[in-house]
Amino acid sequence: MRKASREMDSQWALEVMRRAPYITVSFTRVDGSAYGVPLSLACTSDDVWYFHCAPEGDKLDAIAVHPEVCLSAVTKCQPTVGPKDGTFTLQYRSAIAFGKAERVTDTEEKIEALRAISQRFLPKHMDAFDEAVQRSLHRTEVVRITLLSPPTGKRKQYDKNGDEMKYGRME
Repeated sequence: MRKASREMDSQWALEVMRRAPYITVSFTRVDGSAYGVPLSLACTSDDVWYFHCAPEGDKLDAIAVHPEVCLSAVTKCQPTVGPKDGTFTLQYRSAIAFGKAERVTDTEEKIEALRAISQRFLPKHMDAFDEAVQRSLHRTEVVRITLLSPPTGKRKQYDKNGDEMKYGRME
């Protein structure tokens, strides 16, 4: 990380990932070209994340050949004018992680992953979950991403006095 003063610990980075409305997952296609797509991920533990997709397509083709992926999440992204020097800048909270992606083949794990995703994004509709899974499980693929190391976090944020909060300083 170039600006170590903005680095945050891995637990903070995990929280950014948990709160991000989506996480961009970057793949390497079969031909070696890059492919990044924002996805709705949910985790069942700090190092296990899931997404769902169609049973065929670029994502699955890519992980069959290159299972290594990069996850990138951003929250609290706000363009701003630096409070003390008037520079145009951006306040943000971000996290990045590297992992290995693989298709989930176990039906029970697949259902639990879909439950975690649904609970994260549609918690008020969980009463319809079982019926929805019965209807669509056969046409839904689930991918597990196991993080290879804890994520790293970074932020640029100003306090109420206009000072940049550095070195993990919290308010």
